[in-house]
Amino acid sequence: EVQLVESGGGLVQPGGSLRLSCSPTGYAYRRYCMAWFRQPPGKEREGVATFYTDASSTNYADSVKGRFTISQDNAKNTLYLQMNNLKPEDTGMYYCAARGGWPCRFSEPFSDWGQGTQVTVSS
Repeated sequence: EVQLVESGGGLVQPGGSLRLSCSPTGYAYRRYCMAWFRQPPGKEREGVATFYTDASSTNYADSVKGRFTISQDNAKNTLYLQMNNLKPEDTGMYYCAARGGWPCRFSEPFSDWGQGTQVTVSS
């Protein structure tokens, strides 16, 4: 059974940083599109960043460009989302997701999802 386990969320002040982690179990993600989504309170889920493992290509939502970085550690089979200069509007539940193959876009259907980790940006 494929599982995605997120960690690293928490409460942080505006301007602070957090690093989220996503560890897949049940497979080693090769030629997968990995992504982070978030759902702000009272709003719909939105894409944050994608990472295509076969080419190490990335894509970001305009709202996080220059502040967030998605990356992977092959040795640890772990996906990360480094979030810097956090803003209150970054608050939400963050989800790790995966789908096999290409294309790697937020609009594509993702087959595997984690349980989510809460990020709260507040002073």
